[in-house]
Amino acid sequence: MPAFRDATLFKTAYAYGLRRRETRMLDLVDFGPNPHARMFGDFGVCYVRFGKAMKGSPPKRRSVLTVGPRDGVGGLDWIVEILSQWIEEVRPAFANAHGLALWPSERSLRIGFSQMNTRFAAYRDALGLDQGLDFHSFRRSYVTHLIEDGWDPRFVQEQVGHEHASTTSIYTCVSSDFRTRTLRKAMESTVDAALRTGGKSR
Repeated sequence: MPAFRDATLFKTAYAYGLRRRETRMLDLVDFGPNPHARMFGDFGVCYVRFGKAMKGSPPKRRSVLTVGPRDGVGGLDWIVEILSQWIEEVRPAFANAHGLALWPSERSLRIGFSQMNTRFAAYRDALGLDQGLDFHSFRRSYVTHLIEDGWDPRFVQEQVGHEHASTTSIYTCVSSDFRTRTLRKAMESTVDAALRTGGKSR
């Protein structure tokens, strides 16, 4: 059960681009339907109540929409089924599931920061992944993959709660495959335009 919880927690952090504290502080009531995307049921929106705050300010709230495929590409809507299974079938089996916290631990109502870090590091090392990966890597991957899938940068910025677009751009590390696809698309567009005009410049 703890392994299932950890996997679901990590997947949720990635599927909504959440920071560590935002993920840890999620409660059962922090999900709701999106009237514009009813296919996601009760998991169309993730309501973040403990977003990163400005100095001296209370936690910043935001709503993160569940993202489906765009033009048949990508999509993170698989999180709906995973969260449903966790909440309905697995979470109730925890001794500390009587609270509202989405992620109870074996000893308390809510999993702790140190436990999240320890478990992440253990899985990372067991899989032989780069030691430089940390919990925040889920958030960086979320931003990068949405950009690669063609989502508007402004939408991505709103999803992750960045005040400035320049902050979001720092998170974006597109792959070589994405650069190759972008170059090919630009070249094909240029060739198509040349063929339509008979190769003559206007």
